[in-house]
Amino acid sequence: MSKISYYTAEGLQKLKDELAELKTKGRAEVARQLAEARDKGDLSENAEYDAAKDAQGHLELKISKMEEIVGNARLIDESNLDTSKALILSKVKIKNLKNNMVVDYTLVAEEEADLASGKISVKSPIGKGLLGKSVGDVAEITVPAGKIQFEILEISR
Repeated sequence: MSKISYYTAEGLQKLKDELAELKTKGRAEVARQLAEARDKGDLSENAEYDAAKDAQGHLELKISKMEEIVGNARLIDESNLDTSKALILSKVKIKNLKNNMVVDYTLVAEEEADLASGKISVKSPIGKGLLGKSVGDVAEITVPAGKIQFEILEISR
């Protein structure tokens, strides 16, 4: 059973672009490698040919997985989302109650996560802990370093 994932329009387009590139440039590169290895003679003892065939298998597996992800992707209609709770695509301002550090995160799908730009996955420990919380709630989240308490200061879109 394949799982449905939710994406922003930007995130879904990025996935589609990556899939298109794998199908065109990726396959062309592997075909070139295979042809080059084939030209070197006996295929039974040709390590380059074996490596190119392995690369082709890996590429086709990656394409297959990406096609499944894109096929099960759903766009999120932001206009219908409840802004009183932290949900996917929410911008959440939280305060670490241990060190009083305040950070802003946007909750996104796993494939769109990018900590450098403040986007965390709803499947990460912090993302899971924030889902469904409202402004003023305190979320106690278990992370690899132990338990951390975050106070939700603000939720926006």
